[in-house]
Amino acid sequence: MSSSSSRSAAEPAASLNAKVVGISIAAAVGGFLFGFDTSVINGAVNALSEEFSLGAGLTGFAVSSALLGCAVGAWFAGTLSNRFGRIPVMVIAAILFFISAIGSGLAFGVWDLIIWRVVGGLGVGAASVIAPAYIAEVAPAKFRGRLGSLQQLAIVLGIFTALLSNALIASSAGGSAETFWFGVAAWRWMFMIEAVPAAAYGVMALFLPESPRYLIRRNQLDRASKVLFDYTGEPDVNLKIEQIRATLESEEKESLRDLVGERFGLKPIVWLGILLSLFQQLVGINVIFYYSTTLWQSVGFDESQALLTSTFTSVMNIVATIIAILLVDRVGRRVMLLVGSAGMTVSLGLMALAFSFGEVAAGTDSVTLPDPWSTVALIAANAFVMFFGTTWGPLVWVLLGEIFPNRIRASALAVAAAAQWAANWAVSATFPTLSDIGLSFAYGLYAAFALLSLVFVYLWVPETKDRELEDMDTLELGRARKKG
Repeated sequence: MSSSSSRSAAEPAASLNAKVVGISIAAAVGGFLFGFDTSVINGAVNALSEEFSLGAGLTGFAVSSALLGCAVGAWFAGTLSNRFGRIPVMVIAAILFFISAIGSGLAFGVWDLIIWRVVGGLGVGAASVIAPAYIAEVAPAKFRGRLGSLQQLAIVLGIFTALLSNALIASSAGGSAETFWFGVAAWRWMFMIEAVPAAAYGVMALFLPESPRYLIRRNQLDRASKVLFDYTGEPDVNLKIEQIRATLESEEKESLRDLVGERFGLKPIVWLGILLSLFQQLVGINVIFYYSTTLWQSVGFDESQALLTSTFTSVMNIVATIIAILLVDRVGRRVMLLVGSAGMTVSLGLMALAFSFGEVAAGTDSVTLPDPWSTVALIAANAFVMFFGTTWGPLVWVLLGEIFPNRIRASALAVAAAAQWAANWAVSATFPTLSDIGLSFAYGLYAAFALLSLVFVYLWVPETKDRELEDMDTLELGRARKKG
């Protein structure tokens, strides 16, 4: 049956069902824990470094160790969700978050702390795969963009909440190394407080309906019918089930082998997902968040001002994501990505130019910027966050949830997400070395990747606005063949 005939027989729902919003929000709580877990260590790093007498190298590895778990968790989440379902993987992720929170807070030394952080990273990686896949599979096509963007909104809310929680705990205790509740150091409570949202996520996941596409794959048609009718508002459930089954018939069992193709070993659509993931990280967004305090101090702020500005940047990221949610299903993915790439190229280029005028303070390694370049760097950095937050931040998660055909979605998304975490780690780990060469060089390199992302989107990324997931089997790549 053609996609055009199925659309004419069953038009998308005209209004957004409150039930599908509710289950999408519940699924996106995994994104909240994703943001919280990856940011919470920033407030604890100085105190734990002192307590465990860590050098710079071991401190850096302790901070970045969770990212290694993220890549592994993302890689295996697709296989597990295909075998056991989307909901069980959410519950597993919640358990991993809970264990990591308690274990990190009670760590005896740096090596068991690293183990607990890797455990949390496994949960983050799994959540980064399963939430966008699940939301895409339950959301009506007309509203899939804004519902898919809830994942990024949850991530930035998690980042902000971690920053706020760390600040409140440290302020109440008189410092992150000071004693807090029950004679336990404040920095340990920063980790353990995550157990509360982790437990909430696990409980909510138990009450979510399973993905209708997973249920149809398992031939549980009655359950699938109920989910499609109650949550996605399908007017012709039987027709929708047949349409979904048609896309699943060619493969009885999904595995990573299904991703293999003739172009450099993978199908073109899989490479598209991988490149979207890589470009999202290679523009250097996490440098702004992981090293923001250092950046703001370089433009003349003292430590307290730098911390306040970092929090303000986090709030800006939340606002930017809300703007993206409002626009994505009206404007479309492709146009927004093009605008974002252009804006990031200019803003990063201005940052590179500004830091070319940096001056090294006498007797130190710190770089300061003279006027007006300190102002230019400040405005450009915040512009970069806004351009990223309204486009590449949320839209990559939306696209990863929807561009892959039904039969390879979970596995392909797992590979793309694993590539994203590997790129995140690479950018974060190499920034100190690049900054030693020169901040102008570092931001110039990120600007070059932003420019490449513009070319990539223009030539290869198709528009998926209003398209049913079952139509993705016929998705064509390349600018000349794009259709709205």
